[in-house]
Parts: sequence; C-alpha cells; structure tokens
Amino acid sequence: MAMTISGLARAGGVGVETVRFYQRRSLLGTPERPAGGGLSGGVRHYGEEDVRRLKFIRAAQTAGFTLEEIGELLRLDAGQDRKRARELAAERLFALDQKIAELQAARDSLRRLASACHASEQGPCPIISAFEGQPG
Repeated sequence: MAMTISGLARAGGVGVETVRFYQRRSLLGTPERPAGGGLSGGVRHYGEEDVRRLKFIRAAQTAGFTLEEIGELLRLDAGQDRKRARELAAERLFALDQKIAELQAARDSLRRLASACHASEQGPCPIISAFEGQPG
C-alpha cells in the first residue's frame, strides 16, 4: 500500500514535519521521487515498512530512548546485535527506575505538605512556604 508523506504521518500519529525531522536524522528513509508526469509524478511513496519504523520510533521515544539511542537500536536490529540491545534496554530501565524514585519522593513530599496544609488554617500555608524555601 503506497502512501504519501501525509498518509505516512497520519498512520504514524505524527505530523509531516516530524516525519521530515526523522528523515533528516536518518531514522527514516526518504524514497526517491518517481520520474514522469501525471498525478503521481514526483510524489514520494511510503509503504508499510515505513509505517512500522515510524511507530517503532514513537514507541521507543515513549519508553524514554533518545533519538541517538533509537538510531542505534535500529542499526542493531539490522545487525541483530541482541546483546547491545539488551544493554541499552538495561540502561533505560535503570534511568527510568531513578526517575520513578524521584517522582515518588516528590509525590510523598507533596502529600505530606497537603496534609499539613489541611490540618490547620493558622499561619502560612506549608505548601507555599516549602516552595518559597521557608520552614513550614
């Protein structure tokens, strides 16, 4: 099924400029323009493999991989270097675990501040004081 760049973007859930950005970063290929006239002359066509790759890029970004790491994963897939792919995944998992711990600590702190704010109507609000760097 051949589609234009706008069809590819729609199928991948992104904008056309995102597709072009990924092409500039060499994450997506850029098909040759067909020669000839008529309605399809000069219009690049994309296929299901392009949609699959675009969806892979988006899913990897959602998992927190950088564009450089995504490029490496795509190259690893072509070379079938599973060991390095596992290493990249382990690094990403470690970074996600750290971020989750930071977010949980921030949530717990905000929960304590909200509880302290609710406990008394006297004096400055502990939430506002904490964000201003004052003792609450």
